[in-house]
Amino acid sequence: MNNVCRIGVFYDGSYFTYAQFYFYSEKKVGWLSFVPFHRLIEQFVSSKEQRYASHRVVYASWHQGLFHSAQTSEKQFQIERNRHIDLVHAGIEPKYVPMPPNGQEKGVDVSLAIDAMERAMEGKIDVAVLVTGDGDLTPLVRALMKHGVRVGLLYFEYESSQRTSHVNRRLLEACNYALNVNQLEQSPQAAAIFKGLFRQPQGMVARN
Repeated sequence: MNNVCRIGVFYDGSYFTYAQFYFYSEKKVGWLSFVPFHRLIEQFVSSKEQRYASHRVVYASWHQGLFHSAQTSEKQFQIERNRHIDLVHAGIEPKYVPMPPNGQEKGVDVSLAIDAMERAMEGKIDVAVLVTGDGDLTPLVRALMKHGVRVGLLYFEYESSQRTSHVNRRLLEACNYALNVNQLEQSPQAAAIFKGLFRQPQGMVARN
């Protein structure tokens, strides 16, 4: 038996980006960063998959719609460039889907599902961790399990002036285990772990 639990992380990019802006702009706790987030995933999976000696993220991918340059502002270009650099530094493969003129993301869930199934069928991962709340990915969870891959879910639940984030209950129930990242902030035992997920950009003052 392999002593290393190989973890694949599959990001719903827009879902994660909204959480980043929520924590940064409204909670004022900092910028949610990928490297400590992967450490959290490894620690979480290790608490569930105890038959392995160690647990490591060996693959990660980011799935998101991308606007054509004619539809993108200079500020958006800057945001996307900075995000791309963050992804590269964290070893996450960006996989973009062209956005249609109406601005509605189409095909991102399909891109994520194909990527996850390819990794599973190649025997490259033991656990797939989905970072999403999208119930359309429930069939993916069941398909991964049929190929012997266990599935974890990391999600965000919050209400803000801009949007409400929640997790689809069918998706939640289909996964082997799940973690609500927002609940870490409320737990005295996990408060330090939660705080460690964020970096403090220059000029920013975090709330106590």
